Amino acid sequence: MVIHLAEQNFSQNSLQTQSQRILSRILDANLDRSREALRVIEEWCRFGLESAELSNRCKQLRQALAIWHVDELRQARDTPADVGTALSHDNEERRSNIQVVLRANFCRLQEAMRVLEEYGKVYDPQMGAAFKQMRYQVYTLESQTLALDPTDSKEDRLQKLQDAHLYLVTMPSDRLRETVEAALQGGVKIVQYRQKDEDDGARVAIAQQLCQICHQYNALFLVNDRVDIALAVGADGVHLGQQDMPVAIARSILGKDLIIGQSTTNPDELQRAIEAKADYVGVGPVHATPTKPGKAAAGFDYVRYASQKLDQKEMPWYAIGGIDADNLAEVVNAGARRVAVVRSLMQAENPTLTAQQMLSIVCGQHQSV
Repeated sequence: MVIHLAEQNFSQNSLQTQSQRILSRILDANLDRSREALRVIEEWCRFGLESAELSNRCKQLRQALAIWHVDELRQARDTPADVGTALSHDNEERRSNIQVVLRANFCRLQEAMRVLEEYGKVYDPQMGAAFKQMRYQVYTLESQTLALDPTDSKEDRLQKLQDAHLYLVTMPSDRLRETVEAALQGGVKIVQYRQKDEDDGARVAIAQQLCQICHQYNALFLVNDRVDIALAVGADGVHLGQQDMPVAIARSILGKDLIIGQSTTNPDELQRAIEAKADYVGVGPVHATPTKPGKAAAGFDYVRYASQKLDQKEMPWYAIGGIDADNLAEVVNAGARRVAVVRSLMQAENPTLTAQQMLSIVCGQHQSV
């Protein structure tokens, strides 16, 4: 019996030792990952933005990380046996511009800090609490760093807006990211993330993913309604409905460099959007649509009115509402030069091919009108 109990104790101690070693490896790997990502961000704050304040905040965060990176954790490192070192993804092999580099490293930093927060609670409750606070600091650092990025000015965004003839507004989908990327591959140049029935944590996570992929394709990424989420994920701006925050207030929060669009359904709303200095407007719904239940169709008369009222170069506008490849030519004939769609791309069997077909109609048809 004594021998049996001794064996049990030895086995339990062995399991505890193994669990502690695994925990230490997880913490060590994510501390390394966090410090590396912060160094990449810090170099841009220092040499790209020449911001002493942001550079110092990066440095302070790195030093706070170093306090927790003790020898006990480092000694658990076993790089040759780490199965993750051989894993990669195509998106990690290329970076199209500085903005993408920054976003990728902010995502890497936030993910690593979440791991440190959760596993840190097991290692030391104070560690979990410390990384929770640091993670919030990183969200603020991200929005301020990306807002100051000189590589993506208001003029750059407005030019992209001018060049964007097909605009995708998302709807809930089990394949949201894949569908958005397929649409971007088909030529979509502006994406609006619209989600009304999700908790904020999930919205931020999804918006971060979509923002990153849009910028990889040099496309604009906007958030419907939520100015705070747009700032948190480094979006290019927001789209506001008639019942959302007024354009002027959104501008005071977002600053001058981000885009603000607004939905309009009649000439009076259009005039107010012009006076509020929205960067673009939605015109519709052209047809009744389930994405706007209870909203009567504005019809082609309003599209024609907008085409006569607005100079496309001064105020880009997008016809929206029940538009698909079958009725698109009719919308173009009414004066639309840009269109926004939801279901026709989100529910398409092949979003890439559908986007290409719609763009060929928009860009080809209006040249002959």
